[in-house]
Amino acid sequence: MADRTKAEIEGTFRPLKDNEEANVLTPLKANSEREEKAKDDADARETDGLAPVKNGPDAEALKEATVTRQDLHISFPSCRLVFVGIGFIGFIMVYALRVNLSVALVQMVNATYVKQVSQSKLSAVDKCESGHGGNDTTNATDTAEKQTGSFNFDPQQQSVILSSFFYGYICLQIPAGTIAQKFGGKVVLLGGMFITSFLTVITPVIAKAGGYGGLVAIRAVEGLAQGVAYPSMHVLLAKWATPNERGRMSMFIYAGAKLGIIITNPLSGLLCDTLGWESVFYVFGGIGCVWCLSGVFLIYDNPSVHPRISASERQYIETALGGVQKPVLKVPWLSILTSLPVLALTFTAFVYQWGNFTLLTTLPQYFKYILNFDIKKNGLLSGLPYVFVWITMILTGFVCDALHSRKIMPVGYIRKSLTTVGFVGSGAFLLGVGYVACDNTLAVVLIVWSVAFSGISWGGWSLNQLDLAPGYAGTLMGITNGFAGIGGIVGPVVVGALTKYDQSRAAWRKFFFISFGLYLLGSLVFIIFGSGERQKWSYPNSSSDDKRKDDKKKDNEKTTKPLTTKKEDEATV
Repeated sequence: MADRTKAEIEGTFRPLKDNEEANVLTPLKANSEREEKAKDDADARETDGLAPVKNGPDAEALKEATVTRQDLHISFPSCRLVFVGIGFIGFIMVYALRVNLSVALVQMVNATYVKQVSQSKLSAVDKCESGHGGNDTTNATDTAEKQTGSFNFDPQQQSVILSSFFYGYICLQIPAGTIAQKFGGKVVLLGGMFITSFLTVITPVIAKAGGYGGLVAIRAVEGLAQGVAYPSMHVLLAKWATPNERGRMSMFIYAGAKLGIIITNPLSGLLCDTLGWESVFYVFGGIGCVWCLSGVFLIYDNPSVHPRISASERQYIETALGGVQKPVLKVPWLSILTSLPVLALTFTAFVYQWGNFTLLTTLPQYFKYILNFDIKKNGLLSGLPYVFVWITMILTGFVCDALHSRKIMPVGYIRKSLTTVGFVGSGAFLLGVGYVACDNTLAVVLIVWSVAFSGISWGGWSLNQLDLAPGYAGTLMGITNGFAGIGGIVGPVVVGALTKYDQSRAAWRKFFFISFGLYLLGSLVFIIFGSGERQKWSYPNSSSDDKRKDDKKKDNEKTTKPLTTKKEDEATV
């Protein structure tokens, strides 16, 4: 027995012939290639905040994400549905707390004082006959006298008050994304929203005590607290939204912001007219606090820590995303800040927010001083455009997912096409507003379509962070949204400078021209320099500094390795 075993062993380790070498080495080589590929896939999942699954069959299943809803029983309502629902309501409140001042300020300000300061320099084209709803002086004066407030803020001061929110807003964008990636999006999102809600409740007290300076200061702090909303939500979406659901889930949650405008503007007008402007801040601030309390029990950083998620749903999400959640790696700042696609995306975000934030904050002024609408009609019409942008955003989300899942066109084409259509359409309709003379109905229609088209662009540039670097989506959202916030500061200030002594259609037309030019420029920059591909630096151990060190080390090894002949190599083997 011992001899036979010995013979078998000796036969097993006998010298191999040339024709046997390939048969043995080929499987070994194939195994080696599979191991390297599996390691690369695991590294990619690790960067996205995902821990690799070690077993071969499971790893392949995770990589391909072949599990579908039909394969797994998912309880209803699913935790993803609850997450989308609470996120949707949360972003209703994000914008409710942001824009409530836009309508309330119209009621707070002494309109007679504004008319005296803003000596209108109207040309014959800007003057409208009585009954057309244009710049009829008598009509405007009567409306203003009925709805005058106690604060003497001129148009430029009003613009500074409205833009002061963004002084603080841009400051925490980048830190918020990084902090949310490290500590979880839940605590960052809920903490920022609670602070904003509380400050909103005490805004009337601060405004009456501190006047212009107090109002600017508290709005800046509110903006600072709310600056964490989008970066932290992007971090949460990266952990909850599967690739084939990413468009729908993201667009539905963020569409809540537009519904917030739809609800807030008319409700603010009604509250101002019935209970006084102070009630606007009490109502929305109080609702915001209640939402934060509900978020404590309904929002979780990822499926693995959710106490009520079903095993099947958790498996579905983790399978589609590639594994269970794991902390992200070090942020490759140098590579991010020098990436052309990231820079193009950042400028595109600035252009969008220039138009979005400026119209959002100054539209009630346009409806009052140019179209002469009373406070209730003002609030209703100020919210009307966002009914349509809410619809276009949700529809665009379904379009994005359909184009992606059916592989109709590459992701980059989807992002660039939707961004261009949204920008060009929005700018063209906005430009037309300045040339409708005294037809206020047509002016409102054009504004509605301009804002509606901006919702289409959200399916393009706003999801691009998840394309370029899923593991650093919060950081990229912070960078792009922070720079974009500058548009929210500059835009209203530009409007205030243009209309301070000339509250006319001609003055507003200049702003529309500037916006149209920026929309065109933003489209071109994103088309030329934007990308839908995942960037190389988003993979682990690929930051620019580390990469340079690795390349230098490899070069040194090549130059220092001694040259050997073929025979010497064979002898060594």
